[in-house]
Amino acid sequence: MTGFSIYAGTLIGEKEENGMGEILGVGVTHYPPLSGRDENMASILKRVLQDPDLPEQYRRPEGWPEPRRQEYGVDEGGSAALRHREALVTGFRKARRLLDDFAPDFVVIWGDDQYENFKEDIIPPFCVLAYESIEHRPWEEHRGANAWDEPKDKTFVYKGHRTAAKYLATHLLEEGFDLSYAYKPLHHPLGHAFMNTLLFMDYDRQGFPYPVVPFQVNCYGRRVISQYGGVASFANLPTDDRLDPPSPPPWRCFDLGKACARVLSRSPWRVAVIASSSWSHAFLTPKHHLLYPDVEADRALYEKLRGSDYQAWRQTPLAALEESGQQEMLNWMCLVGAMAELGRQPDETEFIQTYIFNSSKCFAFFRP
Repeated sequence: MTGFSIYAGTLIGEKEENGMGEILGVGVTHYPPLSGRDENMASILKRVLQDPDLPEQYRRPEGWPEPRRQEYGVDEGGSAALRHREALVTGFRKARRLLDDFAPDFVVIWGDDQYENFKEDIIPPFCVLAYESIEHRPWEEHRGANAWDEPKDKTFVYKGHRTAAKYLATHLLEEGFDLSYAYKPLHHPLGHAFMNTLLFMDYDRQGFPYPVVPFQVNCYGRRVISQYGGVASFANLPTDDRLDPPSPPPWRCFDLGKACARVLSRSPWRVAVIASSSWSHAFLTPKHHLLYPDVEADRALYEKLRGSDYQAWRQTPLAALEESGQQEMLNWMCLVGAMAELGRQPDETEFIQTYIFNSSKCFAFFRP
């Protein structure tokens, strides 16, 4: 009986041989301040402005690029925060409608881990989280009120899909990708790259009925332990000798995405693959004194995405992403690789630019 495999009691074979898997591609963000209040949306910037080691000329709007001055305005970004939230929520509502219309059997989310579940004991380049279920109370560790006024002990429960996760990990290993897998969390129930994606895809709190397969990508690489995958003061920015080993290079993430598309196309399931990340991060861009992201580098990649110039994405050096604070773009490299394998062009894209809210964001939709 060739072509058949058994995963967790499920027989997979006939549909796989017929190549009936369908794939929806989605690109979103997991921007943490969206889960908070508008008055705190510029908190990362304000923290940098208070850093005693910031050169004095950059504390005042006169030392900023003109688009940044305009966005900051006379209300320290208050009105801009309203517009930023509106644009992001609109994008997530559109993504949710698309997901519901497609009705996937499960969802794969490519996301990073910022010193949450993976720490000094292990930093895998890639890890498929083959959980049976996910339970998390995100507001217990959240500073301040959340956007939904939900209580600190609010518990979110999501279904996993261990059968599909094992199937994906098995076939990727057979294709030569030496990835890890896990059946239970190590240090954290679910990193915010994944959790925020689920919270935002359910912004209107309808519930999220689709099983989830989180797929961790070590985006933070050299800064995942040395900078704890997050914001650092100028005094605590890691020196070269303290940096960690690097992330997987963009071409490897791209090729992993291609392999995922091949594997899932042969599967019996309808699958939504989601890349979740903001683009260039101000707190990862020392050349801009940690004040604003590399909007120009983001725009360049965005135009290549719109034009389906996927090879330009694959050929992007890791050093270029690191220099522009675009480490999290490795999640999107997986998505773009998958869409390249499927011969898909984006049906719709939107670039949400900002100079004051740490990172610009992008939405992209690739319908089957």
